[in-house]
Amino acid sequence: MAVANVFDIEKKKVAEVELNDAVFGAEVNEATIHDVVKMQLASRRSGTSSTKGRSDVRGGGKKPWRQKGTGRARSGSSRSPIWRGGGIVFGPQPRDYSYSVPKKVRKRALISVLSMKVKEEKMTVLRNFPMETISTKAFKKVVDLFGLKKTLFVIDQDNAVLMKSSRNLKNVKMIRSEGINVYDVLKYEHLVLLEPSIKKIEGALLA
Repeated sequence: MAVANVFDIEKKKVAEVELNDAVFGAEVNEATIHDVVKMQLASRRSGTSSTKGRSDVRGGGKKPWRQKGTGRARSGSSRSPIWRGGGIVFGPQPRDYSYSVPKKVRKRALISVLSMKVKEEKMTVLRNFPMETISTKAFKKVVDLFGLKKTLFVIDQDNAVLMKSSRNLKNVKMIRSEGINVYDVLKYEHLVLLEPSIKKIEGALLA
């Protein structure tokens, strides 16, 4: 098994933790990563685009002019798609873009991106992150000490102080271990795990 250093918030090494190779040392499968990211982005689409057809546009009940004798082309409604202010032909309608991929594929993709972070040395493990009061300044001081830029923090349980301290930082996101996903791990350059969250992640992915 691979071993990762565990740090405190002062960037001092305090211990080492074993990482399960089945989760953090697996082969990277780019195809499954692509499939899952594509699924996640599709599921986030609102699908609320809507246009009106000729039957939905108000008005147009009266025939604009008589059928014959005017020298103009016949017309039955001023809401025809070829008229200004008329309906739209085959325009977008509200729809659901979401779809799903098998659970095994989602797990394999998440294992791949976690393994990728370990191989790229972009994953940091913290023993804990003690904060008694909400302070964005204090939180940012720790982030800067580790030289982190765009960072995803994964915690093992709800922590309102940490959540509120980090939410005003533009390039920082904090989630619970249950919410870790392929898109977020890829989107953020660095991954920071609190030590207790490692066992939870391994347990979920190897179940």
